[in-house]
Amino acid sequence: MNEMEIVAEHDAWRGGFEERVLAAYRAAGCSEPLARALLERAVKGIDGWTVATDGTGWIAVGVTEDNGAVVGRIHDLTVPHGREWAERWCAEHGAERIEVRLTGGAGPFAGYPVRGQNRMRTVPERPALPLGLTVRRLTEDEYPAWYAGEEAAYIADIVRAGVLTPEQAKEKSDRDFARLLPLGYLTPGHAFYAMETDGEMIGTGWVNHGFLPGVTFGFSLEVYEEHRGKGYGRSAMAVGEWATRHGGDEALMFNVFGGNEVAMGLYDSTGFAVLDEYRSIPLR
Repeated sequence: MNEMEIVAEHDAWRGGFEERVLAAYRAAGCSEPLARALLERAVKGIDGWTVATDGTGWIAVGVTEDNGAVVGRIHDLTVPHGREWAERWCAEHGAERIEVRLTGGAGPFAGYPVRGQNRMRTVPERPALPLGLTVRRLTEDEYPAWYAGEEAAYIADIVRAGVLTPEQAKEKSDRDFARLLPLGYLTPGHAFYAMETDGEMIGTGWVNHGFLPGVTFGFSLEVYEEHRGKGYGRSAMAVGEWATRHGGDEALMFNVFGGNEVAMGLYDSTGFAVLDEYRSIPLR
């Protein structure tokens, strides 16, 4: 690798970076409006990134504070064998861990553990619910118990992903739920469902319609532990697709945390493409 030089003007790099990100989203099946909406999220804070080149490619890096920790982020890397330079730059700027958002494969970051993925697929126009499964709206009286269970599961997922301590995960959960559900059960655009079979509730669903252009986001499609291993995981995915079309959207998107290989295997087998993958390593 030639010597890296930090550049003040980003125009020569930025156009190619944005086009590569757009191409990856298009390849994953995103519509053009959705691909551009995802790009807008991907480039948040881009003016504050540090960009460097060795004449053969580009590296874009930055540091931010996240849950009380200084986090280095590698936003772009097209320089052969440039990962070491990016890691060193982040360490020199006080990073305690390094994170990377990937589209289109792990590449040089295959050794970084997966912390989370965003998955998506276009759903059938008239998705059918599995035989024997009924779906109804969760009642307002059922909401507090559902909320407590969702919060506990979310904290456990964050901790299992290996990034935050239980205390940090609880703080993040409190912030995220307050942001997502400011009016609780009555928050516009959000719908809560109960899944039942033979009159028994086997799980719940929580979706946000219009999350992005044409997209319903499935925050939770949960089968209760005592009912797992009976094929209801696929039924829950079908409920998410059914809810997507009932909400007027075309595609279902959701997040899966790292360490949940069972869920990832289910999503692979049901055709949910990886839009973004988040990987990270600790530096200290």
